Amino acid sequence: MTVPDWVQDAVFYQIFPDRFANGDPSNDPVNVQPWGSPPTLWGFQGGDLRGILQRLDYLQDLGVTALYLNPIFHASSNHRYNTIDYYRLDPRLGRMEDFEALIDALHRRDLRVILDGVFNHSGRGFPAFVDLLENEEHSAFRDWYHVLEFPLDAYGSGKAERYRAWWDIKSLPKFNTSNPEVRRLLLDVARFWIERGADGWRLDVPNEIDDDAFWAEFRDAVKRANPDAYLLGEIWTVDPRWVGAGHFDGLMNYPVREAMLEFLVGDQLKPSEFARRIEAILSAYSADQLLAHYLPIGTHDTPRARTLCPDGRRLHQMWLVQFCMPGPPGVYYGDEIGLEGDKDPDCRRAFPWDPQAWNADLRTFARSLIQVRKAEPALRRGEYRPILTDDEAGLMAFGRTLGEREARLVVSVSDVTRMTDLPAGGAGWEPGRTVRQPLRNETRQVSNRGLRVQVEPRGAQLWVPG
Repeated sequence: MTVPDWVQDAVFYQIFPDRFANGDPSNDPVNVQPWGSPPTLWGFQGGDLRGILQRLDYLQDLGVTALYLNPIFHASSNHRYNTIDYYRLDPRLGRMEDFEALIDALHRRDLRVILDGVFNHSGRGFPAFVDLLENEEHSAFRDWYHVLEFPLDAYGSGKAERYRAWWDIKSLPKFNTSNPEVRRLLLDVARFWIERGADGWRLDVPNEIDDDAFWAEFRDAVKRANPDAYLLGEIWTVDPRWVGAGHFDGLMNYPVREAMLEFLVGDQLKPSEFARRIEAILSAYSADQLLAHYLPIGTHDTPRARTLCPDGRRLHQMWLVQFCMPGPPGVYYGDEIGLEGDKDPDCRRAFPWDPQAWNADLRTFARSLIQVRKAEPALRRGEYRPILTDDEAGLMAFGRTLGEREARLVVSVSDVTRMTDLPAGGAGWEPGRTVRQPLRNETRQVSNRGLRVQVEPRGAQLWVPG
């Protein structure tokens, strides 16, 4: 298996389309909510593809290199995980011309975009399910879903009990992917959007389509359309089964995210425990696979970074650790300006485009981190190497090694200033070599003992060869 080369160097920016920017008010629904209204499961605020197109200067200034868009296909909800038509953009997001204009503008700027693929289930408004509701056992689509008994009882309160649905939610009936017609449809959709310029798919709940043959066919269909397309699986656990020639290039690395939160925010792990947890996660995968795992802090499914971590020092720590770990980091829209939000739907607030509402220091820090990662190949492609842990002092350090360079990060979870030595030896850390802190523009020389560093309370320092 060959992971697309561009993925290893990427910094992703995840966008929930209804809440990023409203570029074309003419496609707003008649009951559109005011921009910035408290988010709900049913309200639309007018974000669309033209809004993303008009904000590309902002995204390029931030430094991101790829977008991940939550579902954009015709659906009845603002989250659009209940698809009605896989071949049509949601009219509230624009028309096909808007998609084509966005793709063209992104690619001219050397930016990529992956789409959210929801192939485990459809919405109730999907034509095959509507036909099934109307005609019941006489429907030609009887075997497109997992029907237990008629009538289906698809509306009203309560769980889905007469057909299989995602988490028994009535509005999300589960496809029968063993049906050849369903299979043909989903594989054709996979090709359709890649052929129109999408650079890959993020696959929603793929483990619920527990069919290795289906995913092998899916991968083949996508890679035939574009060998450089990126396939990213939403798997929340450590599970190597889901990466490889028959499945995906990488996974959403929620296990590393969870370990970072427990260590840096929750104070639940000692430095040695965090180091062991990280090494156990990383050792489950090959080097190529690790460099294709998408590493988020906040997403549309989780509370926002600033809400999880209101302490600015710890938040900076978490961002720095994220950007030094293997795999492309993912920035959830608005996290870079300190947008807050609890679990969904609250984490799907509208982006405040008035800079007076931004945490300017956090955005500056995020922008600097992105530039440092782009400038330092060891952070993008280097092998992870543990360097030290000191539970008594509350310190840990690790490196990313690539050829003649090793970037090193030292992290303190102590509430007092700590001193430690980063040992001499290794790629670019020989005695007499110059190393620097790129985020602080500080340069020093490695001695025979190594490099003595002073780490502020709840601080972190990144050092790279000069």
